[in-house]
Amino acid sequence: MERNKNIFFIGFMGCGKSTMARLLTKETGMELIEMDETIEEETGMSINEIFATYGEAYFRDLESQLIKRITEKGGAVVSCGGGAILRPENVEMMKKNGQIIYFFASPETIYKRVCNSNNRPLLNGNMNIEYIASLMETRLPRYLAAADITIEVDGKEKQDVLEELNAIC
Repeated sequence: MERNKNIFFIGFMGCGKSTMARLLTKETGMELIEMDETIEEETGMSINEIFATYGEAYFRDLESQLIKRITEKGGAVVSCGGGAILRPENVEMMKKNGQIIYFFASPETIYKRVCNSNNRPLLNGNMNIEYIASLMETRLPRYLAAADITIEVDGKEKQDVLEELNAIC
């Protein structure tokens, strides 16, 4: 991967995007951009507060604006929000200036990783495997269409996933 390009990690919440982005940036020295954290810092609000106050569409606008800024500079490992691929223009911008890596995890794995979290606005009141599977199913075609590479993470240690990333990045 050219270091003036970006590496975008996409996937459902809890699939390991943030963890793997931190590990890869430690190895490569590339800049780390955690999209949700960046949006929280820039707005002074949590993702839950943004959703509750302004709604999902407003949050998606913030995501799109951030992706545009990221793709204008390059050289970063970007942990995207789980829904960043819902807008085709976001995917188009990411593809033009980087490589998109999709982390796939089963609904059961996702549930185990997020079941004790209360900062997942789309899961508030729906914290169960069936709902997660349903939401994942609606997004799966978009993840697959956006991805240059898919890495399945179920049952793998972080170091194994990192080795896969190093082989392709």
